[in-house]
Amino acid sequence: SRYQVEDESSHLDEMPLMMSEEGFENDESDYHTLPRARISQRRRGLEWFICGGWKFLCTSCSDWLINICRRKKDLKARTVWLGCPEKCEEKYPKNAIKNQKYNIFTFIPGVLYEQFKFFLNLYFLVVSCSQFVPALKIGYLYTYWAPLGFVLTVTVVREAVDEFRRYKRDKEMNSQLYSKLTVRGKVQVKSSDIQVGDLIIVEKNQRIPSDMVFLRTSEKTGSCFIRTDQLDGETDWKLKVAVSCTQRLPALGDLFSINAYVYAQKPQLDIHSFEGTFTREDSDPAVHESLSIENTLWASTVVASGTVIGVVIYTGKETRSVMNTSNPKNKVGLLDLELNQLTKALFLALVALSVVMVTLQGFVGPWYRNLFRFLLLFSYIIPISLRVNLDMGKAAYGWMIMKDDNIPGTVVRTSTIPEELGRLVYLLTDKTGTLTQNEMIFKRLHLGTVSYGTDTMDEIQSHIINSYSQVHSQNSGNSTSSTPSRKPQSSAPKVRKSVSNRIHEAVKAIALCHNVTPVYESRAGVSGETEYAEVDQDFSDENRTYQASSPDEVALVQWTESVGLTLVNRDLTSMQLKTPGGHILTYYILQIFPFTSESKRMGIIVRDESSGEITFYMKGADVAMSTIVQYNDWLEEECGNMAREGLRTLVVAKKSLTEEQYQDFESRYNQAKLSIHDRNLKVAAVVESLEREMELLCLTGVEDQLQADVRPTLEMLRNAGIKIWMLTGDKLETATCIAKSSHLVSRNQDIHIFRPVST
Repeated sequence: SRYQVEDESSHLDEMPLMMSEEGFENDESDYHTLPRARISQRRRGLEWFICGGWKFLCTSCSDWLINICRRKKDLKARTVWLGCPEKCEEKYPKNAIKNQKYNIFTFIPGVLYEQFKFFLNLYFLVVSCSQFVPALKIGYLYTYWAPLGFVLTVTVVREAVDEFRRYKRDKEMNSQLYSKLTVRGKVQVKSSDIQVGDLIIVEKNQRIPSDMVFLRTSEKTGSCFIRTDQLDGETDWKLKVAVSCTQRLPALGDLFSINAYVYAQKPQLDIHSFEGTFTREDSDPAVHESLSIENTLWASTVVASGTVIGVVIYTGKETRSVMNTSNPKNKVGLLDLELNQLTKALFLALVALSVVMVTLQGFVGPWYRNLFRFLLLFSYIIPISLRVNLDMGKAAYGWMIMKDDNIPGTVVRTSTIPEELGRLVYLLTDKTGTLTQNEMIFKRLHLGTVSYGTDTMDEIQSHIINSYSQVHSQNSGNSTSSTPSRKPQSSAPKVRKSVSNRIHEAVKAIALCHNVTPVYESRAGVSGETEYAEVDQDFSDENRTYQASSPDEVALVQWTESVGLTLVNRDLTSMQLKTPGGHILTYYILQIFPFTSESKRMGIIVRDESSGEITFYMKGADVAMSTIVQYNDWLEEECGNMAREGLRTLVVAKKSLTEEQYQDFESRYNQAKLSIHDRNLKVAAVVESLEREMELLCLTGVEDQLQADVRPTLEMLRNAGIKIWMLTGDKLETATCIAKSSHLVSRNQDIHIFRPVST
């Protein structure tokens, strides 16, 4: 196959092109040593086989047989027609969740194999079987088989209970009912019966059953939020956007009146990327819309707002969540491994003692039979009661953990390793959301020459009130003139802006450059596809909450509200800001570039409704923004100062665009988004063409407060001898500050910094 050819070529690349002459010359003594080398190799091979090689060979053979039985088919890209599963060209896996280790046929053989692969159990099995030989029988059968049978019974019952619990959890998930949209209306369907191409309706707080493309939502904004904590462990809500072509349809039933399909890439592991296209063929011309990760709804996530409708593209084993889940394996604790090694040592001592006894007899008669009888007589040196007590203790520990009132709701999913909790040596913890509350508070704004803290925010508020009052007075004075008051940007000389103007630009940029959506609670119950009425959204401050995928953005928008510039409304195409004087400013959203872990920044292009000016705003980490903004001599130093205070920093910048510049960018950007191959690289290259010589506006600092009782908890764990490692993507200075404030590192402890090694 092609993959084998590539592997062979890679090995050939590693080989030398020419061997030296010494490589072909062999001394005659080498040939004399070959037979001895082969003999020693055979001896090493025999020792390896006796000492555990047989177990390795059995495991390899069983894995080979399993791979033969479960032949993986090649995953391919697919074309999925909306609401037409029968048009699928291939047969896709069933949408059933299966976390069981065994089935009804493999349960007993599998459990017995897992038990007898340990030397202790295998030893007692051999000893018990030897009592069926009359010449070796030295006691009653039940004295050997009863303890072994008890151990096996306890193990089988324990495994059966764990397997039954897994079966019940799987059955509960597979039996959940969902609304499936058909030509005749809505029908209820089980999660396990969902097929590729089905149109599934998922209500608020309901689990998404399979990987879907987001077609439609009941939210007026055309977007919704989902919770992904069961997929990636992050508690922040993620914003998802519906396909604009289907969101604009008047009613749900119109999804069957259009002739459309989704082209999706082949299933893969990466949960943070997706490439596909949506095509509607019955329109003239045909509508082509690019699909990205923001248009997807992965399985095992939960809808947090509104009702969503999606078309299923991946099911069962091909979903992102299942592909990132390893096959269930039997977990073995360190205590079992140590006991197995001690049993081998005791067995060697037992053999040595038996040889001594046979030697004292003088090897008279059938000495090998006497040797085996001595082995049986001394077999009580290896106590089987130890294994019995160990299994009973594990079962008791698991039951006590689940019944502990101090940790309610704890579930013991594996009852074979509860004692491992007492042997923890290393503890790895995340910083954001684990040691800290993941609730941000705005603390600092730096403009280059002046810095504002929590005690001087009233000065910013007064600057904002004055600047917007002047803007509105100028607009009212120019309202009688028919010509728009646009400033020529190219010919105007560069003058140093006043502090008031810089504050005005910085606050406006922070209020516009984000993915935050204001949400207003409805006064009346809303169901189905009925939208909120305009009268319900009264823009009252007490009725407004903010939703975003990042708490940093919520903190920034809440701060702009506190200083007078309030985000009051947002949809897919526009957002509205309320000034201190109560005037509403409307900005049209032309493009959004969401934050990614690779780019470490997000951007937005907006058009001011009143002036028509197009502005590109961007904010991100200082490491990503330092090469994008114009030269300055204060950014790096101030980022370090804020980080040493434990603040999370963001750099905010802007760039004004002409109509011609934006039209050129839009054409190149849309063309890159529709490409199938290397889409991310092409899109990034187009966006980077704008990210040059941007005007640096400000540097912000937000604080993430520590969790309650995190200090005594970490101190208690450290005193218990547990070594704690904190994982974070923040700056080194921020991580050091949090480590000290949370008592992860004591005040008098030295901190060693390992710099990257350069060659």
